[in-house]
Amino acid sequence: MKLRPLADRVVLKRIEAEETTAGGIILTSATKEKPQIAEVIAVGPGGVVDGKEVVMYVKEGDKVMCPRYGGAEIKLDGIEYMVVRQNDIMAVVEE
Repeated sequence: MKLRPLADRVVLKRIEAEETTAGGIILTSATKEKPQIAEVIAVGPGGVVDGKEVVMYVKEGDKVMCPRYGGAEIKLDGIEYMVVRQNDIMAVVEE
């Protein structure tokens, strides 16, 4: 199954956080916070949204900084995805 976002929406897959701290402490899944870095899986076409022209600036494969909570979370084929509007994305992570 594949997600195809509409309008200005973007499908993200969170990138798992490190399992150990800088001090070497191993974190359990209960203590880990949701990661804020995600990979862009699919991008909507943009266009006119709420009466305004929206140009899509992110593309598939980009790593972005997203909110810890928010958006619509969905699980497909055992993988968790998050669908957000492009303006909910805070930054593109460049390496």
